Amino acid sequence: MYKLIIRKMEKKDLQEVLKIYKEGIETGMATFETIVPSEQVWDERHHATLRFVAEEHNRVVGWIGISPVSTRAVYSGVREVSVYISSDRKGKGIASMLFKILIEESENVGFWTLQSSIFAINSSSIQLHKKMGFRIVGTRERIAQLHEKRHDTV
Repeated sequence: MYKLIIRKMEKKDLQEVLKIYKEGIETGMATFETIVPSEQVWDERHHATLRFVAEEHNRVVGWIGISPVSTRAVYSGVREVSVYISSDRKGKGIASMLFKILIEESENVGFWTLQSSIFAINSSSIQLHKKMGFRIVGTRERIAQLHEKRHDTV
């Protein structure tokens, strides 16, 4: 019987979370990062309690978390979403389940805006975000460089 569990991320999950993040790096269209951060750096970048994993058969197969967009007080209720699913589990609705819990929990603690910056070529991520109620507010052209090529984000 298929059983997927969505739960709060625990310290013990970080190695699996970083493996999945590495898969995202390797796609060349999920992040501008080229090196997997240490567990400590990843932990420091993401909100301490608003991070969740999807677990299937005792294996982490996806994660979602949020990071600050600014240190300015006026943006204290705004966070950027990161969501990554293991390459062998994409297209199974896991990201949507993770999003639902993150959105609900972030609203419960007072965050008023969640945003994402997605590679313009990453149509599946754009569609996922639209499905979850996000909307495109613009395109940042040639915003950053990855492997000597500048990319747009939406």
